[in-house]
Amino acid sequence: MNHEIQPMPSRSQPFLRIVGWLFVVAVLIVLSILLWGNNLLVSIDPMPTHVDSAVVLQGSILGEKARLTGAISLLQQGVANRVLVSVPKESYWGQSIPPVARAYLERTYGEQLASRVDFCETSAGVNSTAQEAEVLMGCIQEHTWRSIVIVTSDYHTHRARILWRKTIARHDPALHFSMEGVADPEFQKPWWRHRQAAKIWLGECTRFLWTLLGGP
Repeated sequence: MNHEIQPMPSRSQPFLRIVGWLFVVAVLIVLSILLWGNNLLVSIDPMPTHVDSAVVLQGSILGEKARLTGAISLLQQGVANRVLVSVPKESYWGQSIPPVARAYLERTYGEQLASRVDFCETSAGVNSTAQEAEVLMGCIQEHTWRSIVIVTSDYHTHRARILWRKTIARHDPALHFSMEGVADPEFQKPWWRHRQAAKIWLGECTRFLWTLLGGP
């Protein structure tokens, strides 16, 4: 009587299946990041019909100009009564920033719009969104504003919203705020095809994760 010898199952087969599934999951995660990675960083509110001021956060030179343009647009539309611009107290060479900024506003947007812009100066020790929010809250309270829209780059809105919500809760819970994101020329899309945009995305994701974990 002939007995066929059954092959022993390979011990490597379960391992290979696990590796295969892990590879599929990794590919799906990467594709999701590429397709929807921008949405992870963006949190923009519907534009309110009216606010006391549009608050412009600091950024790179190109980013700052885009944010300022967005805020001035809110002035022109009648959405905001005034604009508050966060600026360093002085340049690297000790030059006072507000007079230079005022001249730029008058030259670019005209004296009438420039006259409705205020400045909030931050010291050299302010190097984070959380620290900037603390300083700006002091300026906002000095003006006794009750509603603001915070204007920043779109990729910065989600993290800025979390930090500003905490800051407002500590200092003035009755203050109503919303986020307005503007397209930043340095954050081109799709972000993974541009070196500077990829650098911004990775850096902002790291800071966003740090914020979610309770960091400032």
